[in-house]
Amino acid sequence: MSELSKKKLFLFDIDGSLSVGDTLFDGSRELLEYIEKIGGRAYYITNNSTKSNGDYVEKFARWNLTTEEEQFVTSGYMAIRYLKENFRDQKIFVLGTKSYLAELRKQGIVVTEEVEEDVTCVLAAYDSELNYQKLEKACELLYRKEVAYLATNPDLCCPAPFGFIPDCGAICNMLEAAVYRKPRYLGKPSREVVELCLKRSGFSRKETLVVGDRLYTDIACGIEGKAQTCLLLTGEAKREDLQDTIYPPDYCFGTVRELLEYIES
Repeated sequence: MSELSKKKLFLFDIDGSLSVGDTLFDGSRELLEYIEKIGGRAYYITNNSTKSNGDYVEKFARWNLTTEEEQFVTSGYMAIRYLKENFRDQKIFVLGTKSYLAELRKQGIVVTEEVEEDVTCVLAAYDSELNYQKLEKACELLYRKEVAYLATNPDLCCPAPFGFIPDCGAICNMLEAAVYRKPRYLGKPSREVVELCLKRSGFSRKETLVVGDRLYTDIACGIEGKAQTCLLLTGEAKREDLQDTIYPPDYCFGTVRELLEYIES
């Protein structure tokens, strides 16, 4: 019996690992069905902050997969937790999608899309609705040294059906070139992502496997959380990247299907 067959809690990245765009990868459905069959639990730890947890439940439902909101731990959700703890009732300027801004407001966060005197923090997210006016406003605020600077995730690119598109990390690099400031990132690879999933699920660290396609966020998150990791070569990372990475995975497979076949072998 392989060590992977003893895993019960699977923490999956979504984009580039289980799917790309609206297409589920071959083997993803069967792997999720296997986890349910053995009495395990899947959580989805995505750095994509364009969607709320409810949006993801609906997305999975279109794949005929039943999920609950508590199974999704997004970088946007981790940012909400941080803002509630550290910036409660303070005004936050947000670079983000309308869906994410609506989720922030729903959670009681005071947000604005304008340059206002009482803004205490700028939060940058993966914004698929980004425009130059938003960037200009963010820069104006970030020149105020007293304004804090946070970001949901350091990912440089996000998988798309044709390749990749700029993600939050790339947006922040563009801002850094103008304002000479780096944000504090709140999503993966923070170990708090793993800790939250362990607390919610009740499974042990030894029973946990973190699965993703990106070394510096997905695999780094598992390493930070002291859980075993599995890299899938279905997204950003290539096999040659393993030669000199500081985030070596415990396992590496070309596809989701290969991971499932190895577990069942």
